[in-house]
Amino acid sequence: MDRLIPLVYPQLLALARRRMSLESSDHTLRPTELVHEAFLRLVRSEIPAKNRAHFYAICAQLMRRILVDHARANLRKKRGGGAVVVPLDGVDVVSSDKPEQVLAIDEALSKLAEFDARKAQAVELVFFGGVEHEIAAEALDISPATLRRDLKMAKAWLYQAIGHQRTGKISESQPN
Repeated sequence: MDRLIPLVYPQLLALARRRMSLESSDHTLRPTELVHEAFLRLVRSEIPAKNRAHFYAICAQLMRRILVDHARANLRKKRGGGAVVVPLDGVDVVSSDKPEQVLAIDEALSKLAEFDARKAQAVELVFFGGVEHEIAAEALDISPATLRRDLKMAKAWLYQAIGHQRTGKISESQPN
């Protein structure tokens, strides 16, 4: 870890800054805190990284969990809970200034993982982790073109699933 942190910290911080720049200016979580919390969870988990791509995949998953935990905490404080329909028409599907969006997407993403784990991992890497497409494709052992197709299919499936949350049921149809 002593050798790893200086090598990956600048890139993880840049990813976190890029991710957090999309958030509202009054967001209480800062990029440095996101990276530090991810490192703390990584150390506690003692998950061995097989290679660089696998390491970034682990970090993306940890960042997703941190953002979701943060959103849940904000909902408990502000609104007392409740999910809303979230359109996925923008590239940034994670917006912590609306924690209900993060929770709705997280719930739908967990359901997607039951049907197609790779598509769910692709969304997690790119949208929650801010990982570049080339690194995400390498982590998933697929081509960048396949990654783009997976993201397109996952986005459509998530949009449908989140739309059905208003009625209390998530689509049971599997992504292609």
